Amino acid sequence: MSKFSEAWHSFKQWPWAARLVVHLAAFVVLLLVCGLLSGITLIRRPFPQLEGTAELQGLSAAVDVVRDEQGIPQIYADTLDDLMRAQGYVHAQDRFYEMDVRRHVTAGRLSELFGESTVETDKTIRAMGWRRVAERELAMLAPQTRTALEAYAAGVNEWMDGRSPSEMSVEYSLLRLDGLDYEPEPWTPVDSLAWLKAMAWDLRGNMQEEISRALALVDHTDDQVADLYPDYPYARHSPIVTQGALVDGRYEPQASKAGTRDPARVPYTADQAAALRDVQRAFDSIPALIGQGDGIGSNSWVVAGEHTETGKPLLANDPHLGTSLPGVWTQVGLHCRELSSLCPVDVSGFSFSGVPGVVIGHNQSIAWGFTNLGPDVSDLYLERISGDNWYYDGRYRPLITRREVIKVRGSDDVNLTVRETAHGPLLSDVSDELSTVAANAQHADDADEAYAVSLQWTALRPDTTADAILALNRATNWTEFRAAASKFSVPAQNLVYADRDGHIGYQAPGRIPIRSSGNDGSLPSKGWLPENDWTGSYLSFDSLPQVLDPDEGFVVTANQAVVGKEYPAYLTDDFDPGYRSQRIRDLIAIAIADGGKVSVEEMSRMQLDNHVELADTLVPYLLGIPLPRGYQRDGRKALLRWDRQADADSAGAAYFNVVWRNLLELTFGDEMRDSLRPDGDARWWRVVEQLLDDPDNAWWDDHGTDDIREDRDDILRAAMLAASDEIVVKMARDPGKWEWGQLHRLDLRSQTLGSSGNPLLERLFNRSWKIGGGSSVVNATGWDAAEGYAVTSAPSMRMVVSLADFDDSRWINLTGASGHVFHDNYTDQTDLYVEGRTLPWRYSQGAVRRAGTNTLTLVPAD
Repeated sequence: MSKFSEAWHSFKQWPWAARLVVHLAAFVVLLLVCGLLSGITLIRRPFPQLEGTAELQGLSAAVDVVRDEQGIPQIYADTLDDLMRAQGYVHAQDRFYEMDVRRHVTAGRLSELFGESTVETDKTIRAMGWRRVAERELAMLAPQTRTALEAYAAGVNEWMDGRSPSEMSVEYSLLRLDGLDYEPEPWTPVDSLAWLKAMAWDLRGNMQEEISRALALVDHTDDQVADLYPDYPYARHSPIVTQGALVDGRYEPQASKAGTRDPARVPYTADQAAALRDVQRAFDSIPALIGQGDGIGSNSWVVAGEHTETGKPLLANDPHLGTSLPGVWTQVGLHCRELSSLCPVDVSGFSFSGVPGVVIGHNQSIAWGFTNLGPDVSDLYLERISGDNWYYDGRYRPLITRREVIKVRGSDDVNLTVRETAHGPLLSDVSDELSTVAANAQHADDADEAYAVSLQWTALRPDTTADAILALNRATNWTEFRAAASKFSVPAQNLVYADRDGHIGYQAPGRIPIRSSGNDGSLPSKGWLPENDWTGSYLSFDSLPQVLDPDEGFVVTANQAVVGKEYPAYLTDDFDPGYRSQRIRDLIAIAIADGGKVSVEEMSRMQLDNHVELADTLVPYLLGIPLPRGYQRDGRKALLRWDRQADADSAGAAYFNVVWRNLLELTFGDEMRDSLRPDGDARWWRVVEQLLDDPDNAWWDDHGTDDIREDRDDILRAAMLAASDEIVVKMARDPGKWEWGQLHRLDLRSQTLGSSGNPLLERLFNRSWKIGGGSSVVNATGWDAAEGYAVTSAPSMRMVVSLADFDDSRWINLTGASGHVFHDNYTDQTDLYVEGRTLPWRYSQGAVRRAGTNTLTLVPAD
């Protein structure tokens, strides 16, 4: 008898109950194995085809999609139409669920997928009418742009054709298990255009500052509010353009400077402030789409060949945007096999899934980068409303109204009436909290009157930004680059430039309104006064600052002031204070001193610089504060040893940042509403730096202690003691175990199921890493001091372009190329990113082919 037979015979002699338990256990194991295999199949089913051939209707000839180890696609075609069609197909392969969610956001239709939790978001976006504006834009675009959008949409739809939702993304399968009955609609060109409104929203300038200033003025003096919004420190931090002036309506880089401007402030009543708070709630209901908040910024700089090892320009860019999984960008190369009028692009860089073309990158002749210029392109207006009328220039006028129906999964439809004045939609209408305080706030002179708040914003008017993207892709010199930039209406960006001929430059584009004399844009205006209106004109493109081949031999943009205060036209009063930009300028100056040359590697190292300039000012004050013996002095010892770098493993950075957060709360928390609590970004660096020189300033006093007036040193001591207790609780008693990265984690979350509140789903979709950096340092992994230490914004990608040899360039994305959970390319780049590493950016066809690991050939359908 075999050993198996003997074992089976012995098993049969067991009592029946014991045998039943074993059988059940085996059955459970079988079910688990089947379930695991089914789960693996479910997860892998949407993964893209990478090899072989696939048919794509409408192609004129075969298209090759070459992917490297990171899954980054390089697409080769014979016509622009074929390239755009293939890009749509490939974007859908990698990121369709992301694209679908994005178009639901921009159309105000999230509630169709996610139910009542997103109704407030939908109401706010419907009120602004993002998709309605995009629909009007389509007809304004150049024929070549419309053709590209249509080809891109056709490629997306060809990929969708014949695929069930479970074959598109695992998220649809999980939502279906939760009861969602849904089939994605065909993609349209308007879906692509509407995403540009989301980009404009998240980079919208000083809209939030208008509300915050107004609310702060309700219970603080003008001088106190001025403390919270300091002027730009021109003496310490250089603007972007350091030469030239506006002459006869045209910016002349070699001209001298002249001209000044003097803004004014406006007081607000409690009822007006209530209306503004409603608008703030409406704004808060919109999720961060590509990055939202005061901490959002970007770095870009370009160095002329006279200062580089290659003898040609080097260009660096790292836009700082909100963190998500997948990330905002997707890398792609779009290559015409032969450049011609029929196929005029050979471009590589970073794109938005859902949008054709490359947004940031380089082509065969030029390279370009973006940072947010942040001009004041929006205004909030307090409106006097009576019934269906609004008051303006001495009489009532009828409100413009339209009806919107929001379909809500698992609930009744929501009927929304959108009301508008000539300024724009009444956003105070779309906050459910308190049933809109604005609608009930009575005007002192008329019991039937209430306050509301409208929004005037350049992005709510149709524009040609989509034309600019494809024009940048085709541009081959400075003149063509500027012509493309002139079409970039909103959001206005700082554009840096370099070309193979050795030129470098900077251009400020955008549709920037000219205001009447009564409105400087820094605060909400009284909408019933004509002198607060926009004039209807905009700054001409030629009047905006620009420079080609600057005398300094480099250009640095990091959201600082664009130009000196002598520039007579109004851009904004809310530029970033310039800590990052000045640090980059200083690093470049050191590198090129005494004839030194900058390399690609040094440019990459600059992007990772963790120096905390605030520490240079604040730490000497902290070291002078007497503290009790024992563990409460350990933090000060860590500061003494600290090199003032916010590295992930730094004990000094951990203690300093915990002190900083407590300092902000102890200084301002007792006097400010929750919505105004300091987030600790660069503006607050500037605020506290100035207060440190004024030890008896009223802001230092703790209003919770009636009989004591605290001064600066009292609050610094309290912050250090509180930090000592907090860091021991959060990490360890032993300072040797303190690490900034333990507090400052990069938590990448899926914006839908990864934020569902379901722990299992969140573990499935989300990922977390320790990371260095911080707010307002060059390596800008921002965090919100009002909430905690976790990363809220970060460099969404990093790139360094070598104009001498594009194949020597470097790039990295915050997340991987794939939006499919558990795909090898889901977060493979993030692992490199957190270590400060980058990837070779292969551009030439030879380099791309040598690095290729997969090739898919798209062929015309029969």
